[in-house]
Amino acid sequence: MPRAGLSRAVVVDVGAQLADEAGLERLTLAGVAARVGVRLPSLYKHVGGLDDLQRGVAVLALRELAEQLSAAAIGRAEAQALRAFAGAYRRYAQERPGRYAATLRAPAPDDDEHARAAAVLVNIIFAVLRGYGLEDDGLVHATRMLRSSLHGFVALEAAGGFGLPESVDESFARLVDGLDAALRAQVPPTARVRAPSSQPVEITR
Repeated sequence: MPRAGLSRAVVVDVGAQLADEAGLERLTLAGVAARVGVRLPSLYKHVGGLDDLQRGVAVLALRELAEQLSAAAIGRAEAQALRAFAGAYRRYAQERPGRYAATLRAPAPDDDEHARAAAVLVNIIFAVLRGYGLEDDGLVHATRMLRSSLHGFVALEAAGGFGLPESVDESFARLVDGLDAALRAQVPPTARVRAPSSQPVEITR
């Protein structure tokens, strides 16, 4: 029986659920149609195709991730903010693996909605890093360092890449401590003098 109230939001939400269950690379329009109880052509009233569906999942996931990262880091400063941010990032990747994979997709040049969702996430990262006194180009380089380090860890963890018996949680904690030390080392001495001590994270959107 066709699902009542079918809309783009419902189709994208079901697509996100299926991506989490089976993997983003296994997400299909046929799978979504079967889950919502409609024929495949009916989905084209709501999404333009598989690429559009994946793009919708990406926007949804970016908004969810930004909300969770913001809630974790806001009001905290420096190492506390970084640890809270990193922990929320890892939890989202663990709990929503398909959606997390979708967040890695770069927005198309003319896709303002996707670009805005990605920009909110970057601004949250910037807010955490500004607590260390980083600014300008330093923010960009530190953001790349932070994202690549966290993504590398969660990707290896998801793939079962940590086979040794030692605690993976302890390894993650040490990674974050290492990032904290590296971020502190990147702040120019003049910025350390100017920057307020332990400036709490404030999120502006």
